[in-house]
Amino acid sequence: MSTKDWLEKDYYKVLGVSKDAKPEEIKKAFRKIARANHPDQHPGDAKAEARFKEASEANSVLSDPKKRKEYDEQRSLFGGGFKFPGAGGTRPGGYGSTTGPSMEDLFRNATAGNQDISDLFGGLFGGATTTRRTTRNPRRGTDIEGEATIDFTEAVEGTTVSMQTVSDAPCRSCRGTGAKAGTVPSVCTTCQGSGMKEAQTAGGFAIAEPCPDCRGRGLVVDDPCPDCSGSGRARSTNAMQVRVPAGVTDGQRIRIKGKGGAGENGGAPGDLYVLVHVRPHPVFGRRGDNLTLEAPVTFTEAALGADIEVPTLKGPRVRLRIPAGTPNGRTFRVRGKGVRKGNGEHGDLLVTVGVQVPASLSAGAEAALKAYADAAGATNPRAGLFG
Repeated sequence: MSTKDWLEKDYYKVLGVSKDAKPEEIKKAFRKIARANHPDQHPGDAKAEARFKEASEANSVLSDPKKRKEYDEQRSLFGGGFKFPGAGGTRPGGYGSTTGPSMEDLFRNATAGNQDISDLFGGLFGGATTTRRTTRNPRRGTDIEGEATIDFTEAVEGTTVSMQTVSDAPCRSCRGTGAKAGTVPSVCTTCQGSGMKEAQTAGGFAIAEPCPDCRGRGLVVDDPCPDCSGSGRARSTNAMQVRVPAGVTDGQRIRIKGKGGAGENGGAPGDLYVLVHVRPHPVFGRRGDNLTLEAPVTFTEAALGADIEVPTLKGPRVRLRIPAGTPNGRTFRVRGKGVRKGNGEHGDLLVTVGVQVPASLSAGAEAALKAYADAAGATNPRAGLFG
């Protein structure tokens, strides 16, 4: 079995197991596939036969600890799903042909001929490393952030806010070239206009990094634009309307796609992230998709029961039945009077009652309470605290 097969085939996917699967899991997965696709069970079925052979090949590698370790190391080095250029025999005798050299042959030939290994990989990926691209790559615009403060009701129901954003954009004076009017930038001689420069790692591999002389632009400005100092970019202020969706919470960040900084060389614009601040409401609170409300009731209403009215955020009052003997702090639910959800439905209104104790009593009220205490009998509600 060639190294090419190992690099191009994901044996874990073939057997339907994870990369850290144990030997018994691999064995079980193979037996299941083999049982379902065995040629004896499906005579003349080419697909089943191919599936059986593929599973057998995967099992032969993954069930052998030594082969599995070598397989994992090679796929880790080159990345899963590595493809040889010209795969399928389109380049007879080349790197991708079945009759061409194996990976071991390529490394052996490169070493024997004192060839730079970066040249080897340059050939593998479509050309020698000496070939430079003079076309400047598109660059995505930067992401920008803004803040918006809205009312509690606006957060629940959604709103539109006006915002001014400041971001980088092509300089209007030089139209993004960075060169003074009447002049043009020159191609960077270090990277030949590619914007990238190769660097050798400790392991002998060549990696690409932004060119330090042109900072990845591929161009060098000899006579810079006085307005942008040769960067080709300038600060731009934009006014826009931003839609804040219903149900947004305090501190939530909203992403507005494509409303960030402008891209370079045809690149896509960045995104705008809006940090939302919500002003508190004097009456209502919030718990997820539910609104909360503290409703005071008298001792008499809690003890004897009562029908009370409570407000809703934006709508008519609703009547709430307080059963007799309701304790302080009990919460009642009013369906459908909360925050609108993404599916169009609404959360609930959670009403918590708080029994009010009068700060002072008239002589008649005091006498009535003493009479109540005598009628109710002497009980100590704190008796359980002492075991």
